[in-house]
Amino acid sequence: MKFYPVSLDISNEKCVVAGGGDVAERKVVRLLECGARVVLVSKTITPGLRAMRDEEAIEHVPDDYSEEHIEGAFLVIGATDRDDVNERIYRDSRSRGILVNIVDEPARCNFIVPAVFRRKDLLIGISTGGKSPALARRLRENMEDKYGPEYGILLDIMGNLRKKIIARGGTSVENKRIFESVLDSDILRYIREEEWDKARKIVKDRAGEKMEL
Repeated sequence: MKFYPVSLDISNEKCVVAGGGDVAERKVVRLLECGARVVLVSKTITPGLRAMRDEEAIEHVPDDYSEEHIEGAFLVIGATDRDDVNERIYRDSRSRGILVNIVDEPARCNFIVPAVFRRKDLLIGISTGGKSPALARRLRENMEDKYGPEYGILLDIMGNLRKKIIARGGTSVENKRIFESVLDSDILRYIREEEWDKARKIVKDRAGEKMEL
């Protein structure tokens, strides 16, 4: 099965997680990080989920799953330990045109979640199409060592620079040349070594703009 890679804006969207164990907790944390309005359906929940409920970060429905719980949902994640319940979650969601992911069961998903890590606004994801989450995690761990926090800072610099360059009204070819000139420089090394004056000079010399973070 080949999945189409896409990044979703789920801010303020109702996202339902069915299940109250450690896996459900990890899914809830990731959804909250992306600004979702999380509804958790489970009679029993982990201490971490209980803390989120008590802080009113999530809505907790202390009940067994029922199809009424997913009404109006943007996406649903099934993380229960019962195969029959996960099957109902999948079928109920699909019949309503809702995005659904049954954890570790690609055949019961119309979307899957890659292994990801962040460097500020830089998001890097690795997917094995659901074949081997363990391999995806191993690759993610290896890449975390390679792509440090300096990449998040570089992204901020390039994002601010892009606004200024585009506002100047140059052609796409001219703009591309400027962006690639900055990226082909030693700016990443200077950011890593916190040599900010040298980084600023590169941006000024190659783009004609003041560097901003």
